[in-house]
Amino acid sequence: MEAIFEDRVSQEDLQKFRQIYAKETESFGKASAETTFSYAWCLVRSTNQSDLHLGISLLKGLFHNTKDETAKRDYLYYLAIGHTRLKDYNEALKFSKAILQVEPGNHQALQLSEYIEKKMRKEGLIGMAIVGGAAAVAIGGLVGLGVALSKK
Repeated sequence: MEAIFEDRVSQEDLQKFRQIYAKETESFGKASAETTFSYAWCLVRSTNQSDLHLGISLLKGLFHNTKDETAKRDYLYYLAIGHTRLKDYNEALKFSKAILQVEPGNHQALQLSEYIEKKMRKEGLIGMAIVGGAAAVAIGGLVGLGVALSKK
């Protein structure tokens, strides 16, 4: 699962799909679902935050404008990946769990949900350790101040 999140789009591929998307949009007023998906897929693999947000936005648009259940599942999956890459774990989990509601045995969605939950626990524990460490320093400082004042 980690490999999915380490995969980065090359600037050449991103530019190529951006141009295809722009050309279709200019020529037809709207890019095809396939072109939009390919471009969004590149965007959610970008290291640029604004690219990630645009990719998520395109995927949401695709999701809401299709009746194809297989396509919807793919859009949900990549929405979960995009939100995970943004560290928006609650949203990511919402999308991966939506797949599991329809397909409880979907191994990719199960692995993705487990990965997201693991990231949430890990970052939650790290956050708690930072808060706990800061509290210990503050309490230690107050105890030290109290001892110093009581000796006066």
